[in-house]
Amino acid sequence: MKNILNKVYLHPIFLLTLFIFTSIGYFRFITYFMLLIIIHELGHILISLIFKWNIDKIIILPFGGLTKYNEIINRPLIEEFLISVAGITFQIIFYILIKDIVDYKYFSAINYFIILFNLLPIYPLDGSKILNIFFNVVTSYKNGLSLTIIISYIFIIIFSLLFFNVNKIIAFVLVFLMLEVNKLHKERKELFNKFLLERHLNEFKFRKKKTIDSVNKMKRDYRHLFYIDDKYLTENYFLKKMFDIRGNL
Repeated sequence: MKNILNKVYLHPIFLLTLFIFTSIGYFRFITYFMLLIIIHELGHILISLIFKWNIDKIIILPFGGLTKYNEIINRPLIEEFLISVAGITFQIIFYILIKDIVDYKYFSAINYFIILFNLLPIYPLDGSKILNIFFNVVTSYKNGLSLTIIISYIFIIIFSLLFFNVNKIIAFVLVFLMLEVNKLHKERKELFNKFLLERHLNEFKFRKKKTIDSVNKMKRDYRHLFYIDDKYLTENYFLKKMFDIRGNL
């Protein structure tokens, strides 16, 4: 637990928001808000520890928490799904257990706001991760990543047009989300190469098989057979040849 606490980072804007809300008398509001955020993040953390994912950093922001991982891309989709939904699941269970003993009329509103906000399909919120997992089930890793980025941009634009000028905290949230999506967009090629390199360097034991004709069609949780120039090539052989060619360029 001490090791986990060392990875917690309190964003300066969060500290400023905490000071402002406390100084103007919203102590109970910020207390319950932070309590639900902590429970939410504990859900992600506990399930990720069960699956032995490597936690890189836990960032506490004015609108919630963000747990980042230093993990390979080709972890099973079911693990990523369970980790992604664990935050909301833990939060709902906690809310059901204590809602009748909390004497604060805005407690339910805070709880529903955090849940709905996290379900937005904007990277890096839980909603975008769940949507990305769905894309990875129905299409290739590369397509899923592109679709996640596109949908994130669409929703940020919509919410910016509607709420950017409402107050400074909402504006900060939208700017932060835009920066995160921009970062993902810039890293998309690097992530795809990482995805391929992981498959080249590791012997993943995927049960499902799929025949494809391009690395762009490679899917998570699948091992592939490449059909190129009327020949069938194993995934290991094809990727080895591909990286050998790149290394010699």
